[in-house]
Amino acid sequence: MTDKKTIFVAFAMEDESRRNLFTGQRVHPDSPFEFIDLSVKDQYVTDWKDRVRTRIRRSQGVIALISKSTPGATGQLWEITCAREEGKPLLGIWLDEDYRVKPAAMGSAPCKKWTWDNVANFIDSV
Repeated sequence: MTDKKTIFVAFAMEDESRRNLFTGQRVHPDSPFEFIDLSVKDQYVTDWKDRVRTRIRRSQGVIALISKSTPGATGQLWEITCAREEGKPLLGIWLDEDYRVKPAAMGSAPCKKWTWDNVANFIDSV
């Protein structure tokens, strides 16, 4: 593992508990990765797109947590689109074993199974 990276995590609000598990892995002593989480923990009421774009610009990469809730998560889909517009490295992580529908917003970015190796390889590559 190299230096700690700054990563924006895009997720559907319905998946907040799983986002907490995902980001919490970075402090586990056996974790092969470490990152600074810039995901939005509370929904912004005003100017949210400008604030989120600023966070995405400050990030070295974006991880999108993809679940059954993603198709209806307009905020998350906008964050993914913003990451692509800003030219940020982007990785989708499948949250559900039985759901593998890649959102069009992901473009050509890969979606992978939630494993430490997949996350670590992405973080090390940014």
